Amino acid sequence: MNTYRILLADDEEEVRKAIIRKIDWGRLGFQVVGDAENGQEALEQIEQLEPDVVMTDIRMPYLDGLALTERIRQKYPSMKVLIFSGFDDFEYAQQAIKLNVTEYILKPVNVEELTEILTRVHANLDEEIAQRRNLDLLRESYQSSLPILREVFLNDMVFGRVSQAQIAERLREYGVDILGARKWMAALLHVEQEAAQNRELSDHRELILISLRKLAEDSLQGCCRFAIFNSAAGLTLIAAVDGDSTQTGLIDQLGDICKECRRVLEVPVTIAVGHSCEDLTEIDRSYQSAVDALGYKAIVGTGKTIYINDVEPMGRGKLQLEAKDVAELSAAVKFGAPETIRLAVHSLVSRMGGAKVHVRQYQLYKLALVNVMIQLMQQYDMSPDGLMEQDWQPKLLEDPDHLEEFEAWYGKLALWISEGVNRERDNTTRKAILEAKQYIQDHYQDPDLSVEMICRQLHMSPAYFSTLFKKETGQSYVAYLTDIRLGKAVELLNETDDKTYVIARKVGYQEQNYFSYVFKKKFGVSPTKYRGA
Repeated sequence: MNTYRILLADDEEEVRKAIIRKIDWGRLGFQVVGDAENGQEALEQIEQLEPDVVMTDIRMPYLDGLALTERIRQKYPSMKVLIFSGFDDFEYAQQAIKLNVTEYILKPVNVEELTEILTRVHANLDEEIAQRRNLDLLRESYQSSLPILREVFLNDMVFGRVSQAQIAERLREYGVDILGARKWMAALLHVEQEAAQNRELSDHRELILISLRKLAEDSLQGCCRFAIFNSAAGLTLIAAVDGDSTQTGLIDQLGDICKECRRVLEVPVTIAVGHSCEDLTEIDRSYQSAVDALGYKAIVGTGKTIYINDVEPMGRGKLQLEAKDVAELSAAVKFGAPETIRLAVHSLVSRMGGAKVHVRQYQLYKLALVNVMIQLMQQYDMSPDGLMEQDWQPKLLEDPDHLEEFEAWYGKLALWISEGVNRERDNTTRKAILEAKQYIQDHYQDPDLSVEMICRQLHMSPAYFSTLFKKETGQSYVAYLTDIRLGKAVELLNETDDKTYVIARKVGYQEQNYFSYVFKKKFGVSPTKYRGA
């Protein structure tokens, strides 16, 4: 049996104790994780304990049951709320229904009735979990999400964000039949909207794109295996060249699509074709060269195919650091263990060993590697002293015969920067917490002070801030704020003759009674008795 967490809120201690004592919670599949004597305290406990169910009285000081339920609905919409009340009032019931209360129970509550209600709530929670876990529903949901997942994955491919191990597995999973080819080519199908002759279609670009996609799919069906999807650059094609198909045949077929679009849709379409690649992990380069090819349409003209090899010499014999390489190396230095950093460095440096290029290509490649480290230093505002202290200039000018020495130096540099990044990250965390503490010190008098207000100041998410704050201070935000407010209240009690309600407002409590309640809970006596002691 699943066990669910439950919190009880009632301003009468005897009622709370009686309910907790009389119900066999374990047998019903519940665990009482907390109890509160008012709505405000309940809200604070909910934030810390995150129960599955809240049972609350409707009449409580500081924050009544309906107001508490409203706050719960805003922040924890799926949490079950049971409201019990001694007032058989239709208006209360109406408000409770609007707030999607799970059960509205009239006092006095007997054990049998409450047991029946809790059994019903437990079954309801079980059903919700079962639905979320239901394999058939998950499978159905997955199938309906496949087109979106497929588009996202193909986008990741053309932007070089997918590893070789993932490509084959995901393409099979998403039913994209382009594996096992001799080579692959990426192309962009671009609608020249301003030149559209069909006025009816020209006002509806989305209809043109749908028609173009369908026309391209029909035309390519017997020509090659392919995938068509939308990317940041527009309608994108990945074509597999294998069997009887050839690059020339594919480009000719794409040219026919341009002609067909002009004839049928009365819309000029330019198709830019990138370099071919012999490994699908390099399709991002083919895609980027297709983007580059599209840039030549002002020179070559629109409404036709533009093959990158026709307008730009093939980049043979180049040793280049790609955007994907920079991203992976930066991630390793920022977040990886020393061994991960060494492997990333070795992978990039070892490329120079097999490259047959001019010596200046080696030098430029080394400069590109060093530039990655310089960018990280700029990002984290690190001093360049550590870089300047090392004898780095000769290493950039050396030929490939000295790669081991360059790798050792570069690896040492990457590890040094990694240490600096981690140090700066820790400093940034500490600064953020110090800033948060100062913000609390400056605004504790504001009764509306909240985690959200502080996070807007810090440009940080509430969930991350709460975790960070607890880790750095050993206290939750609510506990820390309460300590600050009560500490200031003690100062005012000792140093001024202000009335209790005045002090309450000065330290951020609108309700004098709630202030007295919190104060007594902390110090064991009321503010008045504390002053008189």
